[in-house]
Amino acid sequence: MTRVRHPYLDHPSSPIPFAHRGGAADGLENTATAFRRAAAAGYRYFETDVHTTADGRLVAFHDATLDRVTDSRGRIQDLPWSAVRHARVAGTEPLPLFEELMEEFPDARWNVDVKAEPALRPLVETIRRANAWDRVCVGSFNEGRVVRAHRLGGDRLATSYGVRGVLALRLRSYGIPAALRTGAVAAQVPEAQNGVRVVDRRFVRAAHERGLQVHVWTVNDPERMAALLDLGVDGIMTDHLETLRTVLTDRGVWV
Repeated sequence: MTRVRHPYLDHPSSPIPFAHRGGAADGLENTATAFRRAAAAGYRYFETDVHTTADGRLVAFHDATLDRVTDSRGRIQDLPWSAVRHARVAGTEPLPLFEELMEEFPDARWNVDVKAEPALRPLVETIRRANAWDRVCVGSFNEGRVVRAHRLGGDRLATSYGVRGVLALRLRSYGIPAALRTGAVAAQVPEAQNGVRVVDRRFVRAAHERGLQVHVWTVNDPERMAALLDLGVDGIMTDHLETLRTVLTDRGVWV
C-alpha cells in the first residue's frame, strides 16, 4: 500500500526524535524552558499535552490538576487563567499557553495529546488561526476525541489512533479482521501495556502496509531505543534528550 503522507511527517531522516514534554527528565516538563533546551539540542518535534482553564485558555500541561509538578493546587478546568498563570513548575517555571509555544518555536512540529474534551475545539481553533495544519498532530487515548479532531480539521489535520484504533491495528497484525478508521497518519503507542507487548515486527509491518507510521513512547533506555529502531519504528518519544540523540548519532541518522 502507498504510504500515507502528510506534511507533518516530512522529516529529513527516519526515525523522528520527539522531545517528550520537552524532555521531562529535568523536572521542567511542558515549560518554555524545557522546549528551549530541546530546540538547542537539535530537536524539531515536541510532544506536549493540553487542558483548558475555566475561561477557555489552552494550557500546555499534562495533568488535570496542578498538584503534582507545581507549587499550586486545583483542577485546571476549574480555575481561570489569571490563577493558573501564577503556578510554577518545580517552583520556578510558569505554565505556557500552547499558542505562545507555537509562536516562540515557529519551526517546531507539535504532537499534542488532548487530555480532556473541552480542550479539543480550542486546540483546533488555535491551529486554524495560526494556519499551522502542517505543524501539529493531534492524539488522544480516546478514539472518539481524535475522530472528532479529524472531523473538525479534515485531512489537513494530522491525527493518530486512540486506544481503540491501536487495538484494531494489533488485531489486524495477527490477521484478525478489525475495522480501522481512515484519516490517521500514525499509531502512537507504548512499547508494552500492562505486561503485554504492543510493538513488534508484525505490528510495525501491519502499520506500514496501511500507510501508517509507528511512534513509540516513552523510551528512555538506550538498549530499548536500539531494539525499536531495529524493528523499523518511525519515531521515538523520550524524556532523555541526550540519550536518544546519542543513539541516533551513533547510527548515522541524527539530523
